Parts: sequence; C-alpha cells; structure tokens
Amino acid sequence: MALAVGEMILGGLARSPLFISAALPQRIFPPLFNRYGVGAAFGVHVDNAIRAIPGTPIRLRTDLSCTLFFSEPEEYDGGELIIEDVYGPQRVKLPAGHLILYPSTSLHRVTPITRGARVASFFWLQSMIRADDQRTLLFDLDQTVQRLALEKDVNDPSIVSLSGIYHNLLRQWAEV
Repeated sequence: MALAVGEMILGGLARSPLFISAALPQRIFPPLFNRYGVGAAFGVHVDNAIRAIPGTPIRLRTDLSCTLFFSEPEEYDGGELIIEDVYGPQRVKLPAGHLILYPSTSLHRVTPITRGARVASFFWLQSMIRADDQRTLLFDLDQTVQRLALEKDVNDPSIVSLSGIYHNLLRQWAEV
C-alpha cells in the first residue's frame, strides 16, 4: 500500500510544473509516511546529507526536504513543522494535499501533538542544482518567464531572451 501511495505522490509531482521549477529534481527518495498522535513530536535537527535508497546501490544527496500533509489542520492541534531560516522560525501547517519544499540544510522540528493525529509523507530529493541560491534564482527567473508568456506572445524577443538566459544558467550550473 505504501509503495502504491508513494508512486502516486511521485507521479503527481512529475506532473507539477511548479514543483519541477522549484526543485529541478534529479533523484527523489521514495516517500515515507508518519502518523504523530497525541504527545508525539520530532526534535530539532538537520536532515542527513546522504540517503541510500533501500534495496538499491543508489545514494542521493539531500538538497531539499519535502513534507506532504494528509491531515487537515483542524483535525489536530500542535504538529506544526517549524523551519528555521534567515527570517526566523517559519511555522508550517498546511491543508491536506499541500506540500512544503525546503532546504535540507535547515534546522527544523515538529511540535508536539496535543489533539488528534498528524499524518504526512516525507522524503528528500537531490536537485540538478546543488546550491540553494542558484536554484532560487532559476526558480524566480522561470516563474517570471512563465508569467510573461501568459501576457505576451511566447515568441516575443524579451521572452526568448529570458528563456535563453534561464537555459544557459541551467546548463552552467546543472549536475546531471
């Protein structure tokens, strides 16, 4: 059952232009699942840098961490994913079906559950772009090109130029 649900998750992500743009995935660790009941929590940590995919010789560098929420926020109290970043702690508690993607280098934790249960999937991925700052620049550029393409003709010289810059940066920075 878990393998089938994991395959559904990966299939959905492969069809998500926003996820592909943000992550630029090279390899994705098979999704794992957890259920935190009352009193359960996970202390502050940084995810392991390297993960071995079970049953294979494949290892991947964990550039990005993902949490996909299965429980609705009103179904449980506590259970927030707290991610430390340069702007301070970010509290994340998303609706069922929503995913948070964040750098695996981030300190993070899950607060104790005080009511109900938090069910989620979590996994890691190796991006084609190792550096967070480069991946962020490419994401911002790609999203800008996508917005402009909705407003103008895709053959507009500014869109063609920006698209070329995106692909040349991707070519320069990508590890494949």
